[in-house]
Amino acid sequence: MLVKILIGLGVIVVGFVAIVATRPSEFHVARTTTIAAPAPTVFNQVNDFHNWEAWNPWAKIDPVMKQSYEGAPAGVGAVYTWAGNNEVGEGRMILTESRPNDLVRIKLEFLKPFRGTGLAEFTFKPEGGQTVVTWSMTGQNNFIAKAVHLFMDIDKMIDGNFEKGLARMKSVVEAAPRAQAAPPRS
Repeated sequence: MLVKILIGLGVIVVGFVAIVATRPSEFHVARTTTIAAPAPTVFNQVNDFHNWEAWNPWAKIDPVMKQSYEGAPAGVGAVYTWAGNNEVGEGRMILTESRPNDLVRIKLEFLKPFRGTGLAEFTFKPEGGQTVVTWSMTGQNNFIAKAVHLFMDIDKMIDGNFEKGLARMKSVVEAAPRAQAAPPRS
């Protein structure tokens, strides 16, 4: 009887490993909104990590999260680090590419609760007096991340936070007087 139980458990483990192994190795999440402001104003919200406090959805999840800034004040070389509760974890963002009013690319390094890396991009497309901004993230799923994705829809969790962040960014930018819109820092 014990042998049959062990064989059954072995089959379950092998089956689970096989299912996890077939899961996608890469993930991609993207959300878009239109903001009633010129591209330079919207670009500046992203290009300067100091501006993120007003709309960063993870800062709202953990209001006492520790945040710090290093490197350039904005644009390429700017670094933002955070350490928070279990929901926001710990990590850093490094701004690696900044094309004014067009693109901001950020390398993500997650330290806790799981180690990992990713790439975030913000694109800005002017449409009349408005700007279409898209926030996307891509990354690799290791075996553990693939297993976690079987039980938790991480993509939907990220999507929800992207939607909240873009909605807050829209509110912040659209509420600011146009005369005070600062030119982008690079």
